[in-house]
Amino acid sequence: MTTQLRDDICRVGESLFARGYVHATAGNISVRTGSGFLITPTDACLGRLDPARLAEVDASGQQTGGDQASKTLALHRQIYAADPDAHCVIHTHSTHLVALTLAGVWTQDDILPPITPYYVMKVGHVPLIPYHRPGDPAVGALVAARIRAMQAAGTPIRAVMLERLGPNVWHRSPFEASAVLEELEETARLWLMTHPEPLNAVQLAQLRDHFNARW
Repeated sequence: MTTQLRDDICRVGESLFARGYVHATAGNISVRTGSGFLITPTDACLGRLDPARLAEVDASGQQTGGDQASKTLALHRQIYAADPDAHCVIHTHSTHLVALTLAGVWTQDDILPPITPYYVMKVGHVPLIPYHRPGDPAVGALVAARIRAMQAAGTPIRAVMLERLGPNVWHRSPFEASAVLEELEETARLWLMTHPEPLNAVQLAQLRDHFNARW
């Protein structure tokens, strides 16, 4: 199982890098394992990952193997603790999403309006987390609190946007988390290009009724 997860991380990282969703050594990917976590090493290029060199971390956060773990491990662990359904977390510095926080997000609670049905169905609400330096441990507590608040409100989330840094998305597997990231980045690109009217209340209700959308 762990071998498959290592391979999945590398395949997703290579795909994201090849298509421009990540660049240089920006971004990281982690998965939950039966005994802890696997996470990409610090300063690793996601397009050239070695499965054998992924950092292995136990349930308490202590590294047990591989290259030095990414400094975002603490944030990833907070996400896993707040959402038991999360089994993979991906962080990138995706261009259009970072540009959106520089130009101005739609609202603090929803960085993008619901402009397409698949954004509503596949991504849902994405709140903005105010700027903190990369690796600041305070971010984890803010993200975990937002996850729990949205769960309590009946609109659970699977992504947050770190101001000026990029999105963190999570799902049941690397491939599902990657799909959320891609839909989120492409919606940001559409919004910056066109600024269309959001879907109206009736259209959103149809998506909730027919597809159980989290909006």
